[in-house]
Amino acid sequence: MMGKNGEAFERLVQIMEDLRAKCPWDKKQTIASLRPLTIEETYELGDAIINEDWQGIKEEIGDLLLHIVFYAKIGSEQQQFTIDEAIHALCEKLITRHPHIYGDVKVQDDAEVKQNWEKIKMKSGKKASVLSGVPGSLPSVVKATRLQEKSKDVGFEWNHKEDVWQKVMEELNELKEAEKNGNLQEVEEEFGDLMFSLINYARFLKIDAETALEKTNKKFISRFTAMEQEARNQGKELSSMSLEEMDAIWTRIKNQKR
Repeated sequence: MMGKNGEAFERLVQIMEDLRAKCPWDKKQTIASLRPLTIEETYELGDAIINEDWQGIKEEIGDLLLHIVFYAKIGSEQQQFTIDEAIHALCEKLITRHPHIYGDVKVQDDAEVKQNWEKIKMKSGKKASVLSGVPGSLPSVVKATRLQEKSKDVGFEWNHKEDVWQKVMEELNELKEAEKNGNLQEVEEEFGDLMFSLINYARFLKIDAETALEKTNKKFISRFTAMEQEARNQGKELSSMSLEEMDAIWTRIKNQKR
């Protein structure tokens, strides 16, 4: 007997069939045309998560699910795969990669689960490198985090947080030295090394660097727009104000937000 989840999913699949057959816009779509829209929807879900907007999360996962079903419909039309095949392949992969649930493997914590996951993927022969599962199109901060997590799973990891901070300071000094030399290419390289080290340090602090930076972005937007509004209330525009005047407003807003 099909449960409510199954009924809801079947309803969505049927609606997708109708849209693909009858809607001029849906008929035209290809996997290439859907790709940028899917990326946009993913970022919208990310915004909702950052804001802890549960209503928004519900809406955005629905939008993403529509895209998944859409890709599967096109895959079926191209005689490549069906939605059932995709789901069953996922189920089999999850079972294989969780031998501590579906087998007799014992694990102590989530770190061992991740290590086993990577070992199983390597044994499958589908990954030439432990890093090959990191998409090349990921944003750089997210990519750096994932690369570090992947390398950690095979033991390539600092032992102590203090060692990572020492590396951060080392990279900062190298950046300063490169700046003195005036070689822009070298400055860029050392700046990248410093960012990579800071992202590594964020992991040791058990925070996500991308999330931390996005929260700071949102905080800056909130304070800057409030500063613009306060300037207008004074009959001024920021472009006509001195840095000292703007800084005074900024400090006032910053203190009010605490």
